[in-house]
Amino acid sequence: MVLVFDAEGRVQDASDTWLSRMLYARDEVIGRRPEDFATAESARRVLDEYAPLLRRTGQLDAVPIELQTRQGEVVDCVTSAVVEHAVAEGSGYLRTVAVYTESAVQAHIERHYRDLYRATPAMLYTVDPEGRIVLCSDRWLSKMGYRREEVLGRYISEFMSPSSQEALSGGRLQRIISTGELDNEPREMISRDGQVMEVLISAHAERDAQGRVSRMLVAMKDVTERNRAERALREAFEENARLREQLERERDYLREEVNVSMNFSQIVGESPVLRKMLARIEAVAETSANVLLLGESGVGKELVARAIHARSPRAGHPLVKVNCAAVPRELFESEFFGHVKGAFTGATKDRIGRFQLADGGTLFLDEVGEIPPELQSKLLRVLQEKEFEPVGSDRTRTVDVRVIAATNRDLEEMVEAGTFRDDLYYRLTVFPIEVPPLRERGDDVLQLAVHFLERACKDFGYPPIALGKGHAAALRAYDWPGNVRELQSVIERAVILGKGEALRLDLALPGVSAPRTPQPSGSGDARQGGAVSGAALSSSSPSGRGFLTEAEIRARERENLLAVLEAAGWRVSGPGGAAELLGVPPTTLADRLRRMKLRRPSREGGGRAAR
Repeated sequence: MVLVFDAEGRVQDASDTWLSRMLYARDEVIGRRPEDFATAESARRVLDEYAPLLRRTGQLDAVPIELQTRQGEVVDCVTSAVVEHAVAEGSGYLRTVAVYTESAVQAHIERHYRDLYRATPAMLYTVDPEGRIVLCSDRWLSKMGYRREEVLGRYISEFMSPSSQEALSGGRLQRIISTGELDNEPREMISRDGQVMEVLISAHAERDAQGRVSRMLVAMKDVTERNRAERALREAFEENARLREQLERERDYLREEVNVSMNFSQIVGESPVLRKMLARIEAVAETSANVLLLGESGVGKELVARAIHARSPRAGHPLVKVNCAAVPRELFESEFFGHVKGAFTGATKDRIGRFQLADGGTLFLDEVGEIPPELQSKLLRVLQEKEFEPVGSDRTRTVDVRVIAATNRDLEEMVEAGTFRDDLYYRLTVFPIEVPPLRERGDDVLQLAVHFLERACKDFGYPPIALGKGHAAALRAYDWPGNVRELQSVIERAVILGKGEALRLDLALPGVSAPRTPQPSGSGDARQGGAVSGAALSSSSPSGRGFLTEAEIRARERENLLAVLEAAGWRVSGPGGAAELLGVPPTTLADRLRRMKLRRPSREGGGRAAR
């Protein structure tokens, strides 16, 4: 039974067998459409399914259809159709030929199969060897947001994301179909409203008698939400790992800060200059103003910064320290602002900078004069705008940080010399505080010495040692160029050298002689280190009067410095340098050399030192 259709889809001719079985005359069917001779359900399928598929692929292969005779009898058929083109005239349309085979059992089975296929809750579709959709389930259409007539006959790749299309281009789709099997292959589908759907594809092929794939049955599983949940879980694990690492860094940082702290919990002393400084601390602590601490090395600028932070509303947040003099020039930006993985060679993971670590709290920039000029503009931006970008990142971060800077250099001279930005200088010096040197603090030196002595004995496991009158006189007489840091070192060294039995200032402090030998009756001062003995000093005093004048002490110290500098080849720092030989920090020794105006003699010049 054959019908021939024209380009408009109207009957052009009918075979005698078709006319005889359907009880129509030829002139009654010419010009009519195929759905006119079908049941209502089959007519719908013709319009929604078969016609779009035939239009896009040029053929139909054994699709079920129910025809109705003129008298209303239903005839179950299996229909195949092909579009023919005129060869002589090129590729122009010629006709469509549809062959109807009456086969009640086969048609019923095929129709039942298609009904079950379409109604299944799974997302199913079937493609021909070229990858064009020939059948799809209602669930697939619902998830993708299309009508059946919009998809049948179109290539399945048209409904995929650009990345999946690229993976199947160049004939790869047809080669995959020819293999006949797929098992949980990932793909990305695009729904009608533009939503990306992550899916897994499994497929099985039907083959003809020659073993060639005739069509491929495909099942699609939407795993978008599962993948999102897995990604969210993975990101949560990564965030937890990042936070754990950050907490470990903060723990290590705080542990380091405790280890390098100056070992006293409060500012010790009652001198007028110290009280004046404390008044300024109280005045500025409650504000958010930036503070610049000025003073010589070793005066305790970090302790003052801690005191300001502890009295401020930010006390519950971190106080983070950066020693600008200890940061390599090429790592300044990473140290301040952090970096992302891969930002530079050696950046194997993300690292947060000190500004982010101090967010909500205080950042203490020690030796701020050592910041390279090329980084000063970025530091100024953070102070002004409170935002920055980590190295290698385009994401801007905002922070709320109060900056306390400290220096022993003359920033005004650096501004005039062009090595320090004037706008950064003014931003830092909103509230300057001068930390007085120890030589100006009078009897504060004795209070500090007692404090350090008690702590040193406790830390070294020695019984308490008292400070004698002779010790007090020597401590008062000394100029303390290294300030509080030097005093602490001297006391600790004197305790160690005395092995916990006496305070050997004579071995730890220049210009102090050994204590007199204890008498059998034992005096308190002798047991506890003793006073500076007049007899002991008389042998070393030029006048033999039993003590040294201030000028003599300074002369002795100068001679001692010249001797150690010559022994070290005039190297101040480093292994074998003068600072190491004396047992003092290089900055302390540098301050003493500046104070005494000692510098290395020229090669052609004579003498031990040039003034």
